[in-house]
Amino acid sequence: MSVDIFERSQPKPANADIDQSRRTFLKVSAAAGGGFMLALSTACATVGDATDGAVAGAAEPTPAAPPLDLNAFVAISPSGAIRIMAKNPEIGQGIKTMLPMLIAEELDADWSKVQIEQADADRARYDFQIAGGSFATPNHWVPHRQVGAAARSMLMQAAAQSWGVPVDELSTGPSVVLHKASGKSATYGELAEAAAMIPAPDKAAMAKLALKDPKTYRIIGKDVKNWDSPRIVRGEPIFGIDTVVPGMKYAALEKCPVFAGKVVSANVDEIKALPGVTDCFIVRGQTDNLMGLLDGVAILADDWWTAKEARKKLKVVWDEGATAAQSTNSLAARARELAAAKPETWLAPRGAEDGAGEKAAAAAQARLNDAAQVVEASYSYPFLAHAPLEPQNCTAHVKDDGSIEIWAPTQNPAQGIGMVTAATGVAADKITVHMVRCGGGFGRRLSNDYMVEAAAISKQAGNIPVKLVWTREDDIQHDPYRPGGWHHFKAGLDKAGKFTALTNHFISFGENGRTAPSANMSPEEFPHGYIPAAAYGQSLMPIGIPTGPLRAPVSNAVSFCYQSFLDEVALAAGKDPLDLRLELLSGPMADANEPGAGKEGFSAKRMSAVLKELRARSGWDNRASLPKGVGMGCAFYFSHRGHFAHVAKVKVEQNGNWRVHKVWVVADVGAHIINPTNAHNQCEGSVIDGIGEMMQQITYEKGRAVQSNFFDMPLIRMNQAPEIDVHFLITDYAPTGLGEPALPPTLPAVANAIFAATGKRIRDLPVNNADLRWA
Repeated sequence: MSVDIFERSQPKPANADIDQSRRTFLKVSAAAGGGFMLALSTACATVGDATDGAVAGAAEPTPAAPPLDLNAFVAISPSGAIRIMAKNPEIGQGIKTMLPMLIAEELDADWSKVQIEQADADRARYDFQIAGGSFATPNHWVPHRQVGAAARSMLMQAAAQSWGVPVDELSTGPSVVLHKASGKSATYGELAEAAAMIPAPDKAAMAKLALKDPKTYRIIGKDVKNWDSPRIVRGEPIFGIDTVVPGMKYAALEKCPVFAGKVVSANVDEIKALPGVTDCFIVRGQTDNLMGLLDGVAILADDWWTAKEARKKLKVVWDEGATAAQSTNSLAARARELAAAKPETWLAPRGAEDGAGEKAAAAAQARLNDAAQVVEASYSYPFLAHAPLEPQNCTAHVKDDGSIEIWAPTQNPAQGIGMVTAATGVAADKITVHMVRCGGGFGRRLSNDYMVEAAAISKQAGNIPVKLVWTREDDIQHDPYRPGGWHHFKAGLDKAGKFTALTNHFISFGENGRTAPSANMSPEEFPHGYIPAAAYGQSLMPIGIPTGPLRAPVSNAVSFCYQSFLDEVALAAGKDPLDLRLELLSGPMADANEPGAGKEGFSAKRMSAVLKELRARSGWDNRASLPKGVGMGCAFYFSHRGHFAHVAKVKVEQNGNWRVHKVWVVADVGAHIINPTNAHNQCEGSVIDGIGEMMQQITYEKGRAVQSNFFDMPLIRMNQAPEIDVHFLITDYAPTGLGEPALPPTLPAVANAIFAATGKRIRDLPVNNADLRWA
C-alpha cells in the first residue's frame, strides 16, 4: 500500500479502479441541429450532503446545448457546447458537479464549454437516482468515466472516417480531435453530427475502453466550483421552495401533533369562509407508515401567508391514539428497566452460526471474571431532528388526463413515486418528478411524506396545481428523527493493562427483534475482532414516533459512545488514548481482520496510517503544555467506506461554557480526491454538524415533540465554528464518498477533549454546560 498526503494545490493521484459488474449500456441517436447525444443506464444500488461551475480560473460556461431527451448524459451541439446530465439529486453535497466531472474528464472536454443539467427522475433510464450513504462516488467512478470515454471514442472514429486515417493515430485535446502526422484537427462540435452515426460500444467493448492515465487528468483532482453556486449567490429561484407554476394554489397542512393521529372533526366550513382562502378539507391517510400520507386538514389560498394564517383559526378534534402515552421520561424509565435485566438478544455478525452471539457473550463474561480491572460506564444520546434550512415543500399537479407532474426537493424520488401511486392510483409511468435542488437534506428527504401530501391535496382539490409548504414548526415536529439510545459498557483489563474483553448492553427501539429505522448497531463495532473477547447485547422497546437516517446514520451516535469509552479504558490502563488505538490496530488480531488488497471494508493498516499522520499534524504529543481549561481529544471511525480520525482542541471556561477552537481531520478515501474544493467543504461541514449535534435534542411529552424551532432546537452558530484542518492520505484504493464519514469522529473527539480540559466525562448528550464548571 502506497501512502501520500493530498495537498489541495498539488494532488498526487495513483492508479485505482473497481470491478465493473453493473449493467451498463450506451445508445446514440441524432440530435436536433446535427448534435449527438450519448445515454447511459447503470444499475447502481445506492441509498446520503457542498460546490457547481468551472475549473478555477475558467471562463463562464457557453450557452446550453440544444434541448435533448433527458435520458442523455452527453450532448454536443455544432457550436461545441457540451451538455452533461447530472442524474442524482443535488442536496448540497456537490454531486451535480462531481458526477459530470467524471464524464467530462474521459471525454477530454473543455470544461468551459460544459453545461450541466439536472435530470428528472427516470428509473427506467437512469436506474437508481438517490442521494444518501455517500455511494455516488464509488458507484459511479467507473461507469461515468466509461460514458465519457465512449463519447470520446465515437468522436475520434468520426474524425478517422472523415480524414481516412487509422483511429489509433488520433489523440484529443480539450474538445478537439488531433491528427499529429497531418496536422489536422476538428472540434467536437464539428464532429458531432458524424459521431451520432457511429454505433455505440456494447458492454464488452465498454469494458475494453482505455481510460486516462491519472497523470493526465485536467479536471479530476482540480478545484471546481459548484455549478449552482453563482445562481445561489445571485438569489435565483432554484430551490424547491421557489417553484412557481401557472394557476397553482398554495397549501398548508395541519397534521396531528401525535404521529398517526386521526381527524375526528374540523371547522372546515368556517375556514373556507375566510378572505383569500379558496378551499379547506380533511385529508384522509393511513397509519401503517408513519412517514406516509397521514390524516390532516388542508387549507388552500392564493398565497401561502393567507393559508398559514388561516391555520391559526383551525379547530381540529384529534384521536391521538396510543402514542400519546409516550414521553421522553417514560422511554427513559423503560430503558432503565431493560438495562437492569439481561439483554433480550446477543448480536452476532451476519452469516454467523446459530448461537454465535451467546457464545461470544459467555467468552467475554469469562474474561471479565478473570480481569484484574473492570471498567464500567453508561452512555446515552437523544433523538435529533434533521432541520434542513429549507423546510419540506412540494409542488404537485394531478391532471385530468390521468398523469401527475411533481416538482420536489427529494433525495429519493423513486420511493416518493411509489407513495404517490399508492395514494392516487396513478401508475408510476404516468408520474413525472422534476428533481429540484434541495436546501439541505441530511437524510430527511429520503422520506417523501411531503410529496405524497402535495399530490393528495392536488387531487382532492379538483386536479389543480398545488404548492405545499411546511412551516419550520411542521418540519421539526414531523420528522423521521435520529433515534436516541443507551449503551452500558464493561471492559476488562489484565494485570499488564491489556484490553481483554468488552461487553455492551445496547437499549434501543423496535419490536419482535427488529430495530426501528436507524436504531440498530453493528455487531462488529470496533474493537470487536481486535481484542480477545467482545459481545454486544440488545434490548428493544416499541415506539410510535418515526425514526430514520440522519447524516452518517447509526455511526453519528454509536461513534460517540464507543470512542469515548475507549478513552476511559485508556485512562484505566494508564495509556495514551491515541497509543491505545494504535496498539489495538497493530495487535496480533489485526491481520486476521484485514481485507484483501484493494478490497473495501475496515482496514486496520489504513486507519493506523491515518492516526499516525493525525498525531504529527495536530501536535498531539505536545498537549501537556496546554493551559488549564484547554484540552485535546482524539477519535477515529470507519463509516461509509471512509477511514477518518480527528483531534479536537477545546477550551472550557470556569463557568462551564465551552468552545471548540480547532479540529484536525485526516482521512483515507482512496486514490483520488475528485473535487478538492468540495471534499474540504464536505469535511468541514461534517465537523460543524457534529459539534452542533452535541447541543441539540428532541424530547417528547404526550407523544408529541416539545421543540419546535431554532430557539429551542438551536443550530450551531457561525461564531461557534472552529478552525478546521483537513488532510487526505492518497492510497491505492478506489475513491469513496465524503458526504458522511467525516462526521462520526467529531463528537467523541470533542467529548474526549472536554475531559482532558476539565476531568469531567461527557457520557450523555446534549452537553450540559453547568456540569462542566471547574475551579
